[in-house]
Amino acid sequence: MILVDLYGFGKTPHPDRPLTIEEYATGVKELMNELKVEDPVLVGHSFGGRVAMRIAARDVVVGLILLDSAGILPRRGLTYYWKVAISKIAKFLHLKWRPKGSADYQKLSGVMRQTFVNVVNEDSLPDARRIEVPTLLVWGSADEETPLYMCRKLHRAIEHSEVLIVEGAGHFAYLEQPEYHYRVIRAFREGV
Repeated sequence: MILVDLYGFGKTPHPDRPLTIEEYATGVKELMNELKVEDPVLVGHSFGGRVAMRIAARDVVVGLILLDSAGILPRRGLTYYWKVAISKIAKFLHLKWRPKGSADYQKLSGVMRQTFVNVVNEDSLPDARRIEVPTLLVWGSADEETPLYMCRKLHRAIEHSEVLIVEGAGHFAYLEQPEYHYRVIRAFREGV
């Protein structure tokens, strides 16, 4: 098993320019090639799921596991569009005050903010529809970051997919029930 620390996460520094999903996927693919990884099963949680889907849609992998994956554009109500409009008007008028954006966005600075914007505004459904390998979607039933409707949408888009719901678990279900996830991942790997 190889754990990848993506740019800007953990101890891997972020480059001095904004990145896209494509660049993250290219970096992971280059690492896999350098390590001569054969018959990979990719496992991606949240943002890592976006990257894993991009790779699985274009490169040779034998399986894919998505844990509470991001990639489905959220349902947005009138409040969201109102905040966007106010922000654009404030920017146009060069006002210092603007709506702050999401909590995740507020924690970031510099190029990571633009990377965040690049990533969250990209829909992963086109990648999902191109995935042809066995895929397991493991989702916390109480996930508020990537709700179950996103899981169902991915399940419909990925032809050879199965779903496991972790009852009562949130977005970090794999941390809440690590032994369960380890057994599921291992069983899936042995079955492909």
